Amino acid sequence: MKNLSLGLIVVLLLVGFSSLFVVPEGEKAIVIQFGKVERDTEGLTTVFDPGLHFKWPLIDRVVTLDARIQTLDDPADRFVTAEKKDLIVDSYVKWRIKDFATYYLSTGGNKLQAEALLKQKVNNGLRSEFGTRTISQIVSGERSELMDEAMNQASSSSDELGIAIVDVRVKQINLPQEVSNSIFQRMRAEREAVAREHRSEGREQAEVIKANIDAKVTVMLADAERNLRKIKGEGEAQAAQIYAETYSQDPQFYAFLRSMDAYKASFDNKQDVLIVAPDSDFFRFMKDSAGSGNTK
Repeated sequence: MKNLSLGLIVVLLLVGFSSLFVVPEGEKAIVIQFGKVERDTEGLTTVFDPGLHFKWPLIDRVVTLDARIQTLDDPADRFVTAEKKDLIVDSYVKWRIKDFATYYLSTGGNKLQAEALLKQKVNNGLRSEFGTRTISQIVSGERSELMDEAMNQASSSSDELGIAIVDVRVKQINLPQEVSNSIFQRMRAEREAVAREHRSEGREQAEVIKANIDAKVTVMLADAERNLRKIKGEGEAQAAQIYAETYSQDPQFYAFLRSMDAYKASFDNKQDVLIVAPDSDFFRFMKDSAGSGNTK
């Protein structure tokens, strides 16, 4: 009797432990009962949050699924543009489980299978968007619009997998080796043509600037020459007036000063040779301080 009671206690403990299950942090769980996903009275999937929960032993099977945001980052793939040019596109997808029952039924809870199906849908969206754009549109200002459209297309088709796409991003776009050389040569030729045009415009502008500067310099020099002549004329007029006033006050002294200035200018350099007749008026103040020409 005692052994029977002990055995019954052990069975009850085993049943009790098998009735408990723990959902780890970052995951959620669903219960499969007789091959079907357990639902509540309203027909909604019963999803168990992290923590300790109960289930029917031997009847319920617990499936835990990662509820965090996942990253699908597969190798780059080849896409064709509207110009029938191939591009090597490296992209990644951020996704999470939205409907746990649909996700389990469509993928069996297998993450690898889910990502394989999701990649196909995302690539279909990217292929559709790349096929309507040229290379210049893709690499310039329409990349963000392209990714948004691809994300919308992939999101609408990923609902059947129970997956919500959080983000689609293109990391890198490269040209295949067989077409990159021709593309680069064409781009180089276009840039060189633009550079030649800029240089031509620069030379033209330089000529215009130089002509304007030359015209301004000519005008400034003419103004300076005119002002110089005006100032010089005014100075000469003032000097003549001063000479006239001096002469009117003392003609003899004025003649003496003028002769001294002439002597100073004539004999300034000792190496100069001056040939003048001795009885010339040039030496009259040397002969006579009064300038009469008579020797005292």
